[in-house]
Amino acid sequence: MSQTKIQRLFTVISGLWVGGFIAIGFLVVPILFTTLGDRQVAGVIAANLFKINAYIGVGVCSLLMLVANHVVNLGNGSYRQIRWILLLMLVCAVAAAFIIIPWMNALRDQALQLGISIRDTSNAKLFGLLHMVSSVVFIIQSILGIVLVWWSTKNAD
Repeated sequence: MSQTKIQRLFTVISGLWVGGFIAIGFLVVPILFTTLGDRQVAGVIAANLFKINAYIGVGVCSLLMLVANHVVNLGNGSYRQIRWILLLMLVCAVAAAFIIIPWMNALRDQALQLGISIRDTSNAKLFGLLHMVSSVVFIIQSILGIVLVWWSTKNAD
């Protein structure tokens, strides 16, 4: 496959991936909370969406890192910076998938076993802090994703 086709494929994959997780985080999840009457149900659905999104992010980001390395090895040095963006995005995805989301889910599950909302437990403050951290990580990943797509389209010329 030619370098141009590889770069275009990279751009399509990164655009679909970034567009997908931005749509989930900034469109689907807010609609869930405004549409569903039960915030607890909306939270469980949102948590599942973010968990799946994080797992997909680890896989897609790893794949894109391999492709970016291949493009650099073919002589396109402009993908060196893209690899740094992908590395930062991978750190965000790994932190979300394997640290933040499982921790939040464990706290939510403990509350559900007691038959109460997480807001009514002694872990409410910790859950709120984790929610804030996860939101910041998601916003950072979204900004990095936009930069990734922007740079990859610039490099496709």
